[in-house]
Amino acid sequence: MELADGAPGPRGRVRSVSERLWRANPAFRRLTVARVVSVGGDSLSLVALMLHVAATSGQALAVAALLLVGDLVPSLLSPLSGAIGDRFDRKRVMITCELVQGAVLLLLGLVAVRAVVGQVFLPSSRAALPALVAPADLGRANSALGLGTNGAEALGPLAAAALLPLLGVSGVLLVDAASFVAAGALLVRLPALPPTGAASAEGPSTLIGEARAGLGYLWSHRPLRIILLGYCGVVCANGIDDVALVVLGTDDLRADQSGVALLLGGVGIGLLVGYALLARGAARLSMAVLLVVGFAVSSVGNLLTGLAWAVAVAFALQTVRGLGIAAMDVASSTLLQRLVPDHLLGRVFGNLYGAIGVAAGISYLGGGVLLDATSAPFTFVAAGTAGALVTVAVALTLPRALR
Repeated sequence: MELADGAPGPRGRVRSVSERLWRANPAFRRLTVARVVSVGGDSLSLVALMLHVAATSGQALAVAALLLVGDLVPSLLSPLSGAIGDRFDRKRVMITCELVQGAVLLLLGLVAVRAVVGQVFLPSSRAALPALVAPADLGRANSALGLGTNGAEALGPLAAAALLPLLGVSGVLLVDAASFVAAGALLVRLPALPPTGAASAEGPSTLIGEARAGLGYLWSHRPLRIILLGYCGVVCANGIDDVALVVLGTDDLRADQSGVALLLGGVGIGLLVGYALLARGAARLSMAVLLVVGFAVSSVGNLLTGLAWAVAVAFALQTVRGLGIAAMDVASSTLLQRLVPDHLLGRVFGNLYGAIGVAAGISYLGGGVLLDATSAPFTFVAAGTAGALVTVAVALTLPRALR
């Protein structure tokens, strides 16, 4: 890979590669900005809808159902959503998804439909990345995308707090619909992104058949299977942490509402710092090692949170845990983009994200039962221990499978 002329050493190399990736790659820049605009609008409207449902129904269960519909329903359709990205030009898929989400939100307000369409977009956007950036830049590109989208998601509640008194719920939903249109307009200027490779060699030509072929490919390749099972195992173990943090802060650490909010914000801060660090240094790291380290940090962070004696300690541990989650995301995405043929990449990403959504749902249910039966500290220790055991299994099997 060529570097900018006159790069004076490691610091200059990092700066020149970053400039090439962002400033000299308009296609990647448009994709990133489109994702930031779309995710920011989505986060804004989700907060508005949660507050509206809570105010009109008065039931916490209704809010939980809203979140479950938005997460679980799309996960169940993930084999098909990934297959769409492998069957059609990914640029057209992404633009269509943005426009359909805006129309559905504006005209119908159907959260489940919008979430399903968004699930079609996500694997297509990740599968399109290798066509837009050089192979050596994939880790840094995934980090930049993560930094932008998570930053936009974090700012969504703040924007909702500012806009709701002025615009009301319907006005905020209109802003979200406009964000989808704006994101689609940015994507129009991307180059055509048809999947490459001998897709016809797979045999089936129907969407269902291609979805089945994607599942078979993912399960038959040992490195991909280990990444999938490891990621889902860690999420299944640790997904309960947000709920457990509320109980830990209020019942065990005797924190007020501000203290609990601080605890919940720790992971988000760690995520942004982690993505920012990886956006500069990911090219120098082994993605397999980074994945294992991410699993370990995210799991041990929860284990130690169960032993925390003060809000400040728990906050610090959760912030460090956010660094691990960022590492998990960047490493898994980059490994898949390097290991999977282009014409199967959308399906592999779709299945991974769908499986993670199901694992999170299992964690909510099982962790909730454990939390009610025991305590928040025990739940954190148990979750972190289970995640650490999954990490050890991945550390022992993945390097050998990659070789």
